[in-house]
Amino acid sequence: MSTIFSKIVSGEIPCHKIYEDEHHLAFLDIMPLVLGHVLCIPKKEVDYIYDLSPSELSALWAFTQPVANAVKQAISCKRVGVAVIGLEVPHAHVHLMPLNEVEDINFTRPKLKPTTEELSQIAEDIRRFL
Repeated sequence: MSTIFSKIVSGEIPCHKIYEDEHHLAFLDIMPLVLGHVLCIPKKEVDYIYDLSPSELSALWAFTQPVANAVKQAISCKRVGVAVIGLEVPHAHVHLMPLNEVEDINFTRPKLKPTTEELSQIAEDIRRFL
């Protein structure tokens, strides 16, 4: 069964792409906890992050590093936080979120609803640093 993330990878569903390589894709969460909330995924459809092989897992984490650095430069924040939850979408993914306080990474908070124009601008701002 194809996940929403697999449909994004295949181009069936559009996204605000930040960065990609042959095996990974980074794009903005359209219902973010904070503005600049990025999802990094393997293009290979794998439900649980620890079902990736050791080399695939290592490559995913290496892929997140330049993305996190670009987020940090583009979005005013103290840190870029990382979370791996994996309950909402059955496709391995890493959340990268600009943080100024611990509450910024609280997944029980209401999600933001930025406009397409806001997301496009944020994506462009982050891409400038890649």
